[in-house]
Parts: sequence; structure tokens; C-alpha cells
Amino acid sequence: MCGRYSFVPTKKQLDEQLREVELPTTLQISFNIAPTQTAYVITNDQPKVMQLMHWGLVPYWSKNGAVSGKMINARAKGIFEKPSFRVPATRRHCLVPADSFYEWRTFPGKRKVPYRIKLKSEKLLFMAGIWDVWREASKELHSFSIITTTPNVEVAPLHDRMPVLLLDPEIQKRWLDTTDPEETRQLLHAPPNDILELYRVSERLNAPGTDGEDLHKRVDEDNELTLF
Repeated sequence: MCGRYSFVPTKKQLDEQLREVELPTTLQISFNIAPTQTAYVITNDQPKVMQLMHWGLVPYWSKNGAVSGKMINARAKGIFEKPSFRVPATRRHCLVPADSFYEWRTFPGKRKVPYRIKLKSEKLLFMAGIWDVWREASKELHSFSIITTTPNVEVAPLHDRMPVLLLDPEIQKRWLDTTDPEETRQLLHAPPNDILELYRVSERLNAPGTDGEDLHKRVDEDNELTLF
């Protein structure tokens, strides 16, 4: 799955990978984006604009429009069968930019230890997503979900799911453009092996709402574990 990620882009990443996208005057960054929070997406209906949406899909037919965080992820397999995802999977695709995402390893005593996962190339990640809009009278709520698939070899020791990564600009464009179910399915697969690196980070990350550049710092596993 993908339950936490970060968006702290460098100037080089913005210039090289988001130069054709309209960015906000003040960029919202976070080392610890958690479910129900707002985060940036690039949608198929506005592919030249980066906009904020709530993380945790709220279907257009929701009765109350509540952002519960229950649908932060959508499994690639069966995405066209689940009522909440069926329409967005066909009509409302988005890219979710990130510099890294996090996954946890369970240590003795059910201790959850987070790991940061990023591209070895130091480029931004673009995760495949779907979005929806809920309306009631004059109110509108825009929300999104990150699509997950089977893990590659780097992520497999941590979890049996990982986000779909769209690694090439042409693939990213295809994802935003397509409304064909078969092409959509073909794009939703695990990334190649040996393109990601991961390392252990502070357990402060476990608390939603915690933020700061220290969350990206590498923790020495051998030395740190002896403190507990």
C-alpha cells in the first residue's frame, strides 16, 4: 500500500520535471503527507496545473462528502469492479508527485519502523492516481486515491503492495489521456527492479502531523536499535 509519502522537490526537480506545469506562487511542501491531508495532483482535465486535493477518495455519490481516509489506495487489480473507483478509473486519472514514499517493517514487540523509498536517479516520483469531485449545493470537494500494485524486489521485503510508478513522461501523458480500460490495465504494473533505494528513518514519522527535514535523515539501524 502507500500510507505516507513526501513532497519536498528540489529546484532541479521542478525545473526538469515540472517546467511545463503551472505551480502555485507558494509551494506547499511536506516531509510527511498523511491520509485526509491536502496534497498536489495533476489531473487529466487540467494537465498543465498542479492543484491541491484531499488524499482519500470521496466518491461523487457519497451521502455526506466526509473525508475519512478509508480510500487512500485503490488496488490496480479489480479497479473497474469496485463502485467507488469504477468511474474515476475510466474518466478521472491523475499524477501524484512525490520525492519519496514510506513503508514500515515490523520489529519484535510489534514495533513499526519506517523506511524511506525513492528513485536512485534522484528524480521525482509520479504515482498513478484517480480523483473525483463531490458536490452539494455550492460546495465542492476534490479528492484522490493512489493506485497500488504488486511490489518490485526492493519493496517486497516490506509490504505486498506498492504505488504504481509512472516513470517516463510519455507514460505519464498516456495515463492522463487514456479512457480505455485495457490500456489503463496495461499501465498499472510494478516498476522494474533495481531503480529504487530505501533506508530507515526516524520513528517520529509514525505520527501524522509530524513534519520536518529530519524525517528524511538516515537512521543507523545497528546503533539506533541498541538504544531500545
